[in-house]
Amino acid sequence: MRNWDLVAAYLAVCRTGSLSGAARALGLSQPTLRRQVEDLERLVGAALFLRSVSGLQPVPETGALMDEALAMEAAAEAFSRLAASQTGAPVGRVRISAPQVFAIEILPPLLVALRGDWPGLEFEVSVTNAVEDLLRKDADIAVRLVQPTQTALVVRKVAPVRLGFYAAPGPVAEAGQQMDYAALRDSGLMIGQDRLRSIDLALQQANLPPPDRCALRTDDDLAQLAAIRAGMGIGICQAGIARRDGLVPVCPELALDLPVWIAAHQDQIRLPRLRVVFDRLVAALSRL
Repeated sequence: MRNWDLVAAYLAVCRTGSLSGAARALGLSQPTLRRQVEDLERLVGAALFLRSVSGLQPVPETGALMDEALAMEAAAEAFSRLAASQTGAPVGRVRISAPQVFAIEILPPLLVALRGDWPGLEFEVSVTNAVEDLLRKDADIAVRLVQPTQTALVVRKVAPVRLGFYAAPGPVAEAGQQMDYAALRDSGLMIGQDRLRSIDLALQQANLPPPDRCALRTDDDLAQLAAIRAGMGIGICQAGIARRDGLVPVCPELALDLPVWIAAHQDQIRLPRLRVVFDRLVAALSRL
């Protein structure tokens, strides 16, 4: 098998279970992806997938092909890493996984600066509060709010992010500034979560009882931030974002520190494009 593109198409369909998902993963059109799968099936002289309304599944009798395809993928990636390390140029695609608020509020200006210094860089940003698997290459670099425990990772702990209670300038902020936490908790002005309990848990760990009533409850971090900015209530926000947006601190003595880590695969970090992005993120997020 000399055409790696056909094998890459086969692997993408195995992983996603559909032609459309595989096409998105590889950045191809669905007709092109379908044609590659059909070309591969003609080359091997057999159907490779069972087609059904629920998607495509590999034919059980062809299971050994997956091992060979994975070996080819590893060889192709090793070749790419070697080629990139020889040139030393930070050029190419970097996929970053980051929680919502970091991805939307913090990363964009950092990526703009990186592109200004190295125009050959391309970025993909996975906006998720879930912990994506760097060893499975769900992302190249991850911003994590929990300490990575997997081996084979390069991990840097950056400066913690300071969190506090903030409100938009106006009546809510004026009322909040006259309260201690007990009064704030009972005021019905707080912004909290709906079904998740991470904020309540953080408050309890700081010996602060969670509120029984809230002006708004939502599990979406960006919706909480939007509600704070709109003057709907008093919520938890990163201090750097609050300063930038002119938000007013409420109960400033109750600030919390959120630990942050940057992680990448120890083999991938050797690539110039990943090394320069990793180092810049570590430096920038240490100054928040």
